[in-house]
Amino acid sequence: MTYRETLDWMFARLPMYQQRGAVALNAKLETIQQFSSYLGNPHRDFRSIHVAGTNGKGSSSHMLASVLQEAGYKTGLYTSPHLRDFRERIRIDGKEISESYVIGFIARHQDYLEAHSLSFFELTVGMAFEYFSAQKVDIAVIEVGLGGRLDSTNIITPEVSLITNIGMDHMEFLGDSLPEIAREKAGIIKPGVPVVVSETQHEVAGVFEAIADERKAPLNFADQRDFPEYSTTLNGNYQKRNIRGVLGTLSMLKEFPVRDADIVNGLLKVTENTGLKGRWQTLGENPKIICDTAHNPDGLGLVIEQLLSQDYKRLHIVLGFVKEKPLEKVLPLFPSEAVYYFARPDIPRGLDAQTLRQIGFAYGLEGESYASVEGALKAARKAAAAEDLIFVGGSTFVVAEVV
Repeated sequence: MTYRETLDWMFARLPMYQQRGAVALNAKLETIQQFSSYLGNPHRDFRSIHVAGTNGKGSSSHMLASVLQEAGYKTGLYTSPHLRDFRERIRIDGKEISESYVIGFIARHQDYLEAHSLSFFELTVGMAFEYFSAQKVDIAVIEVGLGGRLDSTNIITPEVSLITNIGMDHMEFLGDSLPEIAREKAGIIKPGVPVVVSETQHEVAGVFEAIADERKAPLNFADQRDFPEYSTTLNGNYQKRNIRGVLGTLSMLKEFPVRDADIVNGLLKVTENTGLKGRWQTLGENPKIICDTAHNPDGLGLVIEQLLSQDYKRLHIVLGFVKEKPLEKVLPLFPSEAVYYFARPDIPRGLDAQTLRQIGFAYGLEGESYASVEGALKAARKAAAAEDLIFVGGSTFVVAEVV
């Protein structure tokens, strides 16, 4: 099979959460444990850092990988979802896994995959772990997909675990309160393995303290420690809290020392070193166009706060969501004085643009609906003056169509 044919086989045969939602989840570890055993348990062949959280885990993972690369370590990076190409999920020193490796992996293991009911995510985790093992990485930064306790990545025993912000997202799987969600995220805490929490949130701090104590895992709240100030080329005010968690994690990584220069350079070269996209990313000027993948109330709240602090004459917002998004929690965050261009992301879970327009009207958000994100952005560009600002977001899948 060609690379395109291989992807088509993967997408068609294996249920993918990003495309199909809850039906694609295997909320258990047995399947990935069996698959990993079949592969020879490659996750035991390399050191790792495990990163969970509601907001900030992707940016934090990329920052960690960038710093470790600057320090000279051969560094794997596993993240999800991808924006444009599947291979974005699996990188070594910023370079995506090759098309030939993806093709070869499926060809070698197709009989097993056809005989067992794996999810798309379980497949990608197994592929990433085999690849990192085969390429003999020094260390890999592994981002949790959803939750933590039952996430397929949770078969690793890392050097350090990092938990970023806890917010209300994926409540249908993780629980209806912050403590319940925190308990699922805290599932990545391993016996004796240091754990860093990026920020102290009083509603959930006790959950982390109890589980860390039970598992005799040294616990550090990064925002309670005194770290030097560092800059990053990743825009977005929310990155300041992510940096603290990254610094806390690096300080606990005893067998992989990094110099101050590695931290400085790594944080200034995150995009260059790792290919990260979609975090307060500028897509154009005159008018300025900014996109961000924030998609839950906490993340969107921070992004909109920063958006409203920008200098512009008029604000235009290209907006789309997935069907299961709790709109009653996110739409009130958006400013009524903006002009809206409602669009449906091009995935089966995408919310109909006309439906979104009607619901948005009830929250004082007025604008037109468009058949595609591309069409909505084109209309916004046409309507906006040079001194205006266009924002594209609401969903990772909306941003994926413009970066």
